Amino acid sequence: MASRISRLFNIKYPIIQGGMIWCSGWELASAVSNAGGLGLIGAGSMTPELLKEHIQKTKQNTNKVFGVNIPLIYKHSDEIIKIVIDQGVKVVFTSAGNPKTWTPELKKHGIKVAHVVANSKFAIKAQDADVDAIVIEGFEAGGHNGREETTTFTLIPTVRQHIVKPLIAAGGIASGKSMLAAMILGADGVQIGSRFVASNESSAHENFKQAVVAANEGDTYLALKKLIPVRLIKNEFCKQIITAEIKGQTVEQLSEMLGRGRAKAGMFDGDLHNGELEIGQISSIINNIKPVKNIIDDIILEYNVARQQISHTKFDI
Repeated sequence: MASRISRLFNIKYPIIQGGMIWCSGWELASAVSNAGGLGLIGAGSMTPELLKEHIQKTKQNTNKVFGVNIPLIYKHSDEIIKIVIDQGVKVVFTSAGNPKTWTPELKKHGIKVAHVVANSKFAIKAQDADVDAIVIEGFEAGGHNGREETTTFTLIPTVRQHIVKPLIAAGGIASGKSMLAAMILGADGVQIGSRFVASNESSAHENFKQAVVAANEGDTYLALKKLIPVRLIKNEFCKQIITAEIKGQTVEQLSEMLGRGRAKAGMFDGDLHNGELEIGQISSIINNIKPVKNIIDDIILEYNVARQQISHTKFDI
């Protein structure tokens, strides 16, 4: 499937797997790359040495291109960048920081760089930093999110007006039809997270995967906007946060409630009551757990069928 994104990263399909903390290890990244997409290792939950191990295991399990997702606010980001360069990783996705900080250094070593943003202002800054592609992530997305609450299908055409670089749409995309809609609106590819959490190869705990499958419309909430916005399943921990926010708790008090290890407890260790369960709104239509290859094959089939149906449909206007 030819697109600017598939050509940029030398992949079969313009599908990027989200580099999600605690869910995106070597097994998921290599499976996505083997199935024709671009797999990403989520470095945000890894020590430098653990990331090195995951990079090496990914190399052992795929001969396709894969990448690493690096949140620039992560305390180990400098070490992570060095490991990525030393290990010969070909693609890096950065987020939560200034793209000008590391983009020139990464590109100097022949690494393709994409940066994640949630509005036009930062998309323009990313383009000025000369990244190779820009990920625009809407309000629907799981995990850490923008404060503006702009939806993906509003972001795509809005940002497209200002940007000539390839655009990757993220947030609320888990099917071939939504992929087609995103590309019609101006995206060159899509990044998918939540659908890949509910895969056999995801490193998420089985409890968390089942919680994703069980989630219905309205079961997620964008919490901690005073601190750092994050979309969560409404479990006991999330309800405590919502109550604290309604009571006007300070940033310091919210940070203390969050504590350490909440994300690991929920997504990796499977504590469905006290852990952070980061997932997107699109979890409401995810009804099963299956192999990555089947997920991607289904998305591409639905994309092609929908595209053909539209081209042969006459609409009364």
